[in-house]
Amino acid sequence: MVRAVFPGTFDPIHYGHIDITKRAARLFDEVVVAVYDKPIKKLLFSPEERIDLVKKSLNSLKNVRVTGYSGLTVDYCHEIDAQVIVRGLRVFSDFEYEFRMALANHRLAPDIEVVALITNNDHTFLSGTTVREIASLNGDVSSMVPGIVDQALKRRFEELGQNQNVVLEPCSNGVLPLKSSGICFRLDQFLGVFFPYAIALGQGGDCVSPNSLG
Repeated sequence: MVRAVFPGTFDPIHYGHIDITKRAARLFDEVVVAVYDKPIKKLLFSPEERIDLVKKSLNSLKNVRVTGYSGLTVDYCHEIDAQVIVRGLRVFSDFEYEFRMALANHRLAPDIEVVALITNNDHTFLSGTTVREIASLNGDVSSMVPGIVDQALKRRFEELGQNQNVVLEPCSNGVLPLKSSGICFRLDQFLGVFFPYAIALGQGGDCVSPNSLG
């Protein structure tokens, strides 16, 4: 039996993730969707919440199971006797990153193969960051995520007070927004063009230089 691991933070899971999972499920005997518990980056949902949303989003796939994990992905593959890591590729920048990661994983575990699936054209623009940014501004993400994820996003941003307090204000000298409640909004990246506004939360937002956003 060939077992594959599809790792990620899934914060939140979206239709791009689901498409890759379905296609991997046709290629391998079993696909383990592995939700990483504590990445370096800030997260909107806890590990338990993300695992629950992923399970509910993929419950129709018979040869797919969902688990949480920590540590190196290749170590987790050895732990569950998986032979393959599945990754999704959207754009050229993804290829560069995934290529380097595949080489690093091969150095650590030569017995683990990496299989990259090209994202469906309908989902090329999708990322967890894009979904979170749109949802944080009370935008409609119902075409990007399953209904249960859409509702979870609305509840979370209501809890954070984002929907009631986000407004747009002009920002001078090319500064871009900002951070609030651990969520970083990158409207310049989302729109693909320079966006000369900052998001102000409550009485005012924190503006930062584009160069400092990394």
